[in-house]
Amino acid sequence: MPAPRKSRRARVEDVHDLALAMPHVTVEHGRQGNAVYAVGGKSFVFFRTARPDAFDPETGERYTDVIVMWVASEEDKKSLIADASTPFFTTPHFDGHPSVLLRGSRTGELSYGELSEVVQDAWLSRASPTRARAWLKANGLS
Repeated sequence: MPAPRKSRRARVEDVHDLALAMPHVTVEHGRQGNAVYAVGGKSFVFFRTARPDAFDPETGERYTDVIVMWVASEEDKKSLIADASTPFFTTPHFDGHPSVLLRGSRTGELSYGELSEVVQDAWLSRASPTRARAWLKANGLS
């Protein structure tokens, strides 16, 4: 019998599916085809292109699989990146920015449920108060 969806390991494809499942979402594509998910014109999850600030400390190779997810507060960010063994991280480029980074290659370290919560929280942090309240109510969370 397969594991329940919420407890299975997450996949990169789940980021796309979860972001698109949120209401009022649009998807744009950057110059290199990277997906940018937005609500009300505000991005909440995007697949970043390789940049000099996110790199393998041993090889110096730029990460090509970084996913940026907004968070509601600096406290939320700190709680996600506090444990270095988790797949969430940040770089000095994102100091003061309400987001965390996730390497796509490490998505499987999260359960589907954990990833779902982070994507939903990212959407909630960027959605209008009216849309956020409606979604919370519709999902029995208010």
